Amino acid sequence: MLYVGLDLSRKRLDFHALAEDGELVDRGAVPADADGLARLVHRLGAHDRELSAVIESMNGARFVHDQLELAGFDVEIADAQRVKGLAPLACKTDRIDAWVLAELARRDLVPAIWLPQPDVRAERERARFRLHLVRQRTRLKNRIHATLIAHGHACPVSDLFGRKGRALLERLAIPEPWRGTLQASLRLIDSLDAEIDACERELRRLGADHRYIPLLMTCPGIGWVLAYTIAAELGDITRFPSPRKLTGYTGLCPRVDQSGEHDRRGPLTKNGPRYLRWALIEAAQHARLSPRYRQLAERKRTQYPGPRGTKIANIVVGRKLAEAIWHMLTRDQPFAPAGATPPLAA
Repeated sequence: MLYVGLDLSRKRLDFHALAEDGELVDRGAVPADADGLARLVHRLGAHDRELSAVIESMNGARFVHDQLELAGFDVEIADAQRVKGLAPLACKTDRIDAWVLAELARRDLVPAIWLPQPDVRAERERARFRLHLVRQRTRLKNRIHATLIAHGHACPVSDLFGRKGRALLERLAIPEPWRGTLQASLRLIDSLDAEIDACERELRRLGADHRYIPLLMTCPGIGWVLAYTIAAELGDITRFPSPRKLTGYTGLCPRVDQSGEHDRRGPLTKNGPRYLRWALIEAAQHARLSPRYRQLAERKRTQYPGPRGTKIANIVVGRKLAEAIWHMLTRDQPFAPAGATPPLAA
């Protein structure tokens, strides 16, 4: 067996190959593209051994993983933070990182992460791209509102970008170049509206047959867009053995620093996909108004007065939603109404 550590950078891929006894077999670097990976496969294949490779999780790691697996490698993607905890280094270079990964593979200590299948990756990309477009549209709308404030114009309509709002923008006396940038922003908003509508139609079509989405939509605060996003980010629910594991994956749990009698709780860990965390917080903002979670949210808002209390209430309700989602999807049952058994209602 040959154990290969791979360290990926923008322009090259450093590799370090070790034998079972830890002896250096080969090391070097190749371009981080398809041709470079083909050269790496040919070079390591000349040793005529089974190949086990490890690469840290980062942008581009999945491309390397897929290309090498097609060539017959057994490839794992390691959690970068956990690798740093297992092997802290006084001197850090790409070559040393590759050697560390090879050693972890040889000692069977790789903190491997779950890699979604191509269909799950496609679902995630569609949901994430829609969110990206919505955020760009929001930035443009905020810029237009800021332009009106800068020139002393009030906004008497509820929707500045509806029919009455557009008519108002046409009548306002705004000097150049602000008038030109406002009109350009409106054109971009119209274009983004069309793209977002197309994305949502595709999400509706693809989500119609998804097993998780109808169940998720029975949960308070979760519409079909959030349901599709959550389902895509979760992947296979069976990879979480308990609701506690799923809640930890969302990153909505506080950091814990315990030593002796000291127990300090810090900010959120923010592990896992940020899009899943966003979707749960979005759902929590509406779910905390429902009968099931209203009392819990009010208790947290009373405990922490001011805006901080609202944020904490959303986080706590988001964690409760994650627990409920685990029970719903693992049992293949809809969300339990108030008064149902506690395990299902979470």
